[in-house]
Amino acid sequence: MTFFSLSLTILLSLLSVFLLHANAYNHPIHHRHPRFATHNYRDALTKSILFFEGQRSGKLPPNQRMSWRRDSGLSDGAAMRVDLVGGYYDAGDNVKFGFPMAFTTTMLSWSVIEFGGLMKGELQNARVAIRWATDYLLKATAHPNTIYVQVGDAKKDHSCWERPEDMDTPRSVFKIDANTPGSEVAAETAAALAAASLVFRRTDPTYSKVLARRAIRVFQFADKYRGSYSNALKPFVCPFYCSYSGYQDELLWGAAWLHKATKNPMYLNYIKVNGQILGAAEFDNTFGWDNKHAGARILLSKEFLVQRVQSLHDYKGHADNFVCSLIPGTSFSSTQYTPGGLLFKMSDSNMQYVTSTSFLLLTYAKYLTSAHTVVNCGGIAVTPKRLRSIAKKQVDYLLGDNPLKMSYMVGYGPRYPRRIHHRGSSLPSIGVHPGKIQCRAGFGVMNSQSPNPNILVGAIVGGPDQHDRFPDERSDYEQSEPATYINSPLVGALAYLAHSFGQL
Repeated sequence: MTFFSLSLTILLSLLSVFLLHANAYNHPIHHRHPRFATHNYRDALTKSILFFEGQRSGKLPPNQRMSWRRDSGLSDGAAMRVDLVGGYYDAGDNVKFGFPMAFTTTMLSWSVIEFGGLMKGELQNARVAIRWATDYLLKATAHPNTIYVQVGDAKKDHSCWERPEDMDTPRSVFKIDANTPGSEVAAETAAALAAASLVFRRTDPTYSKVLARRAIRVFQFADKYRGSYSNALKPFVCPFYCSYSGYQDELLWGAAWLHKATKNPMYLNYIKVNGQILGAAEFDNTFGWDNKHAGARILLSKEFLVQRVQSLHDYKGHADNFVCSLIPGTSFSSTQYTPGGLLFKMSDSNMQYVTSTSFLLLTYAKYLTSAHTVVNCGGIAVTPKRLRSIAKKQVDYLLGDNPLKMSYMVGYGPRYPRRIHHRGSSLPSIGVHPGKIQCRAGFGVMNSQSPNPNILVGAIVGGPDQHDRFPDERSDYEQSEPATYINSPLVGALAYLAHSFGQL
């Protein structure tokens, strides 16, 4: 090649680079990640929703995809002469706890409300997962001023290791009412019904109206008869789903969802009058089944940012405070991360905080983008792009970008937990072993090192410890147990990521 032709080649390549940059400058690509995706977010999304079929209680439909599961709990509620068949087992046991089930439903619904338009073929599966819960919540709230909040005696259930299909532990039923109030469960149930009413507004308007009407009635009950279900039902709900944050956060959260679902000015007024008393400005930056403050702040900030509701101006500041607590290096930062970069809140089921926080970051980034604004962390501007990048990093860690190169979603990637703390997954299925496995007999399997015979596809486990270690032991429920409320916020986050990488 001559010197002239070489120079011309270099000149042309420089020109093409210049034109590429000029073109990118003139046509900025809005809120896109780099084109290279390390993960198949679409596959992870499909699996994150499929997981809920493995948690189903009740009479399973003919199109049940998790085929190693069979009907269970078909007489639930009979002890109190009510029909409480259906709903979800919360985690690896066979109890139906109403508090986390309602939160799971709210977060699945919020995932669809914000990102359902990006879900394509998975949208219908997500709606089915929501409806499995709301059909049950409608049964649990059928009688005015009463909510059936738990089916199964947790202590007796935990003394057995048996398949839900074989259950012979007492299916005791526990309720809240005017004499034994439980505002946190009632308000969360109202939030779930209200959020779900928005999901079905177009596809099933009649069902949507039923959900909205019930949400209104249940919220009135929650607000009128104030008290914590942890006091009224302490021996049965504690220490499993004790409410440590009180019920104020749920009243604010429930009112926020009813405002969104009904557009009745009464709820906006309720929030204005009661917001401060209900802890709107508190610096408790842990969002999960127990504490809803951070979620309520993000949800209400949309009303100010996008709908321009001036009276909710303060919620933008409250939401910013939550986000700033997550940003390493700012004076507000109060969040611990593992050496491998995972957000770490607590040793028991930490992954729930990873998924819920990732969802809030992506949702808030969406609102900020609509309003053309940023997060203000004491004079440091944090852009929506930065929030998306933090969320993506957390999801990528969960899917396998971590020191152990392990996916914490069962069935995703080449290496994932094989001995999860889950009765149905760990014991042979009825198809393989039709005979009943007695209460204590299952502990031989629980304590063994053998991998689970049934793959609970899509289940996300509690996750690694603060040093990124994960022993993959069935007995270690803190790290190895999956739960519905770990998966539900991730559904929305994965839909966003799959779409932004052109996988959906």
